[in-house]
Amino acid sequence: MLYLSQLQGKQVWDAWSEPLGKFQDVLVGNVDQPFPPVRAIAMETPDGAERLIPASQLSGLFPSILLKVPGEEVRPYTPKGDELRLVDRVLDRQIVDIDGRRVVRVNDVQLARLRDQFCITGVDVGGQGLLRRLGLEPVAQAVATRLKRRLPAQVIPWEDVAPVQDTDPLRLRISRDKISQLPPADIAAILNDLDRRTGEALARGLDNETLADMLEESPADVQVNILSQLPPERAADVLEEMEPDEAADLLADLPTQTTEHLLDLMEDEDAEDVRALLAYPEDTAGGIMTTEFAYVPSGLTVREALEYLRNSEDAGDDEVMYYVYVLDSADVLQGVISLRDLVMAPPDKPVEELIEADPVVVYPLTSQNEAAYLIAKYNLLAIPVVEEENGVMLGIVTVDDALDAVLPTAWKKRLPRFF
Repeated sequence: MLYLSQLQGKQVWDAWSEPLGKFQDVLVGNVDQPFPPVRAIAMETPDGAERLIPASQLSGLFPSILLKVPGEEVRPYTPKGDELRLVDRVLDRQIVDIDGRRVVRVNDVQLARLRDQFCITGVDVGGQGLLRRLGLEPVAQAVATRLKRRLPAQVIPWEDVAPVQDTDPLRLRISRDKISQLPPADIAAILNDLDRRTGEALARGLDNETLADMLEESPADVQVNILSQLPPERAADVLEEMEPDEAADLLADLPTQTTEHLLDLMEDEDAEDVRALLAYPEDTAGGIMTTEFAYVPSGLTVREALEYLRNSEDAGDDEVMYYVYVLDSADVLQGVISLRDLVMAPPDKPVEELIEADPVVVYPLTSQNEAAYLIAKYNLLAIPVVEEENGVMLGIVTVDDALDAVLPTAWKKRLPRFF
């Protein structure tokens, strides 16, 4: 395999073996393809000027950089504007390994000849790439051979690479397209590992839903930093996409004036849910509950209940729906049934005959520790929060939010979400 470091500082020769200048860089295009083709090389002429030579006039790159034509027939390459310079923009830079879901540093770039053109095949992020650049790879190989070991290769295929330079809008867009396909927890971890400026630039380009999901998985300081970089109108849109309890937690970390401004910009229904949560102390069930849960009115059969859920906007907002709650006309909790039991029951059976009519509940001012204890004691995935005086259902505390009571937030963010 050919590596970029093996070209640096080399002489460029024409077809008659006449020296033309010294290699400077490789320009590639179509970087969103698995094997981006080399479009040109940059060469420094004896008088110090840069000259671009089209790839079509290259005969070989190693062991010598040799052209197909004499020096007087070399035609200059005219950049199209979307080229990526490997030495200037990739070498020694941070990139995202999409497959490994991590941020790594590029120590070298792997090139190859596919049919009649040169292209990028991958990036070397391991120690071997660094040794190669320092000229120590032969020594390391000799030592490894004597020890009957192999130097570990850490080459990431280019199709799994996302360059993340915030000064390059085109490459940043392509990277966002790749990164946005990852699970939110992985996106959060990647952005947390990037330098602040690049991470914020990358986050700003994610769509609102992806950004909201990512913020829910991020530490509080990262949430505040990213949201503060957004225009207020867009910040409000992102908050609307978040779970109400997560949005309330984020807003609680902002200055009061900023919080009120963002709430005023949110849709009335979403803002009302978040304001209700902000009214409760953070360490209570009311402070950590979500107001999005699946419910059906009392008096339905199983068939009617399932049809109601299919058409219910509230049920559609519930991303978990492990339980379905039965409420009367005054929103008083009558009982609970697991979604599995509801789906498996005979269609004409009344729902009231299937529900747990005396479920375990907590009140808005019940402590977070008590809510977590009850969830663990009764092996629940969520516990309903009701008004103490009248039983009106307000929301649910999910098991992952209850974990905050027994685990630090920084550790909880690293755990897989149950919902």
